Amino acid sequence: MRNDKIDDEIYDLYDEYCHGYIDRRQFFERAAAMTIGGLSAVTMAEMLLPNYAEAQEVQFTDERITANYVTYPSPGGTSGEMRGYLVRPAEGNGPFGAVLVIHENRGLNPYIEDVARRAAVAGFLALAPDGLAPIGGYPGNDDDGRTMQRTLDQARLGQDMVNSAMYVKNHELSNGKLGSTGFCWGGGTTNFLATELGADLQAGAPFYGRAADTDQVSNIQAAMLVHYAEDDERVNAMRADYEAALKANGVRYEMHTYPGTRHGFHNYSTPRYNEDAAKLAWDRTMALFNERLA
Repeated sequence: MRNDKIDDEIYDLYDEYCHGYIDRRQFFERAAAMTIGGLSAVTMAEMLLPNYAEAQEVQFTDERITANYVTYPSPGGTSGEMRGYLVRPAEGNGPFGAVLVIHENRGLNPYIEDVARRAAVAGFLALAPDGLAPIGGYPGNDDDGRTMQRTLDQARLGQDMVNSAMYVKNHELSNGKLGSTGFCWGGGTTNFLATELGADLQAGAPFYGRAADTDQVSNIQAAMLVHYAEDDERVNAMRADYEAALKANGVRYEMHTYPGTRHGFHNYSTPRYNEDAAKLAWDRTMALFNERLA
């Protein structure tokens, strides 16, 4: 839940840091230069850093799931091979609806792995690909992960996500129906996949991600459930044009803005987390996937 002890200026500064506009050193230098009453600005900045030890709703040892890391071909991608975290319900032999869970702009961190486990608990075959796998994988901290992801050719990284989607869709335990969800960069990539995959994607549920290119929206055949934070200027600036394109092309869609939230409200490892909004958005996402992937 949002920590009211943290000033809005620090939240805004953290947003710049998360999106790679400033690095960790600049984040703390600029925080130190701020004059804010109560807690020191540096203390507030430290409070915003993720705590992945607490960011687990489903433990990796949970008896309801079976999880392992898999490698698979990725032609046209960064290296020709990808690695991901594949999670399935422990009970039953499938087939299960397939769900792709796409990370933020820093690789496959513990929060995204936990989201994949949550999807498996809900009854889906979930794959969380690591876009950093071709260059060594998520390095264990978000700072280095963010730096690594910026070095990648974005077109090839996008192809890695397309190939990951098709891998889980065509997996032997899949029923052939595919949904995608993602957060921040992963939300934008879910929108991108909707335009790239056409009829191969049945449902998309992007969280606060870059809108799809409006001239590509005509390719979307998935049902779209688009989640927005209320205070997220950069992402929300794209909403009106995206919605107009979805309407003009007859795409089935819903858009929801969650009051009192900031970018990243679903990520329970930082104080930007909003429990009520995160639960409602997740419940809506699972309802869409249950409908479209059955």
